[in-house]
Amino acid sequence: MNVNEVQKLLAAHPGARMHFMLPDKSFVPAHFHITEVGRVQKDFIDCGGTVRSATTCLLQVWVAHDVDHRLETTKLAKIMEIAQPLLGSDQLPVEIEYEGDAISQYPLGGAESTPSGLLFYLGSKHTACLAPEKCGVGGTGCC
Repeated sequence: MNVNEVQKLLAAHPGARMHFMLPDKSFVPAHFHITEVGRVQKDFIDCGGTVRSATTCLLQVWVAHDVDHRLETTKLAKIMEIAQPLLGSDQLPVEIEYEGDAISQYPLGGAESTPSGLLFYLGSKHTACLAPEKCGVGGTGCC
């Protein structure tokens, strides 16, 4: 999902609770906070020598000990609206940064409205060789 899709979804469900389902089907605890909305740009050279760039909107999710805290859609929509000049584009893909056993980043894969609020599905990220034709991936491995 991109920033624009998330903003439209939040606006269409004002005051709704939000739930984040991790790829293993477990949930981020309901008393989470969104502590950051940021634009993250990664510039890199792949193993074939091609310069690449990837830019995302990263929402940092943090869980504190205040178990009565509940972030709802209207507040997150306001936070994202304030962040819009920093993001620069509403077409950036959205990722969620969350610390379980380790700090991980999950692409926001989709969402649906449920009786208990908005349910966001977090996807998985994977590594890959971006230049298999130059590396000879297969028999000898990358690079």
